Amino acid sequence: MSISLFLALVVFPAAMAYAAASDIVSMTISNRLCLVLVASFALCAVSVGLTWTQLGWHLASGLLVLAACFGFFAAGWIGGGDAKLAAATALWFGFDQLLPYILISSFAGGALTLALLSLRQMPLPRPAAGWSWAQRLHDKDEGVPYGVALAFAALIVLPDTAIWRAAIGA
Repeated sequence: MSISLFLALVVFPAAMAYAAASDIVSMTISNRLCLVLVASFALCAVSVGLTWTQLGWHLASGLLVLAACFGFFAAGWIGGGDAKLAAATALWFGFDQLLPYILISSFAGGALTLALLSLRQMPLPRPAAGWSWAQRLHDKDEGVPYGVALAFAALIVLPDTAIWRAAIGA
């Protein structure tokens, strides 16, 4: 298995799953995880032979998303981990699949928010009452683990990206 294939088929999906799980359990997304995504992208980009121009467009998409999400974070709309995760993920997609990623994560995030708001109107089931992460998710004053929506969208969009096609040799 080539390094690019390993990164695209194993590391990226595992990182997304970990980000979602971490956000559900602790409402945080590790800086290290975002750095793993950035470093994995760099290795994958070199491995698949992205040109300097292609690499520049991927970097530009990541920086654009980071700037936009920093504004969202400053406004209190999203968490800092969500902003960094979105930017690190956008780096993998470039502008080619950035719009589908943003749209899918927006719809998924909206659905997740509505589901949590509905569930927060009901009592927490007795078996879950002792779980601190379930109590946090159920708390009306807590935010939404938007990393779940970002990870979901990333896994949906990844197979349509140029870097995926290059990694699998398509």
